[in-house]
Amino acid sequence: MTVGVRVSEIEDIPYLTTWLNDPSVLRWFPMADAREVEDSVRIWTGYIRLKSALTICVDGTPVGMANLYIAPFQKLTHQSLFSIMIDERYRGQGLGTILMEKLMKFAKEEHKIELLHLEVYDKNPAIGLYKKMGFKEYGRHPHFIKLDSEYVDKVLMQKEL
Repeated sequence: MTVGVRVSEIEDIPYLTTWLNDPSVLRWFPMADAREVEDSVRIWTGYIRLKSALTICVDGTPVGMANLYIAPFQKLTHQSLFSIMIDERYRGQGLGTILMEKLMKFAKEEHKIELLHLEVYDKNPAIGLYKKMGFKEYGRHPHFIKLDSEYVDKVLMQKEL
């Protein structure tokens, strides 16, 4: 198995669309239907064009992506929100760790980011990865989202690079 991480390309979009339409992935994102996924993919595509997204590949096939939401305002360029996803079939194999390490280096060296932050729903299994990578919780939005019939908090985490 050969693993590589590269700057995302427009040709990666079909993979992103497939992952976001997977119920196991979509559960942890705010989109609820195909129209909302399409809108999210359109936004993510804009950041791919800005060269602020990374794709992790196994044997040349994309299996995950991470995206920096680069701020358009000078006073905010030191920080960035990010998103990450790994194809369900490849989770638990250390690929999320590899992609996170590359994303942090990429953010700092290529985009001069000093602070990475994220928003994640409570009980998302990825919280363990974020803690392992040194992210600390700095706030919560109680009852932020309703998953099925249960309200779930949004957890805010960050890390200085």
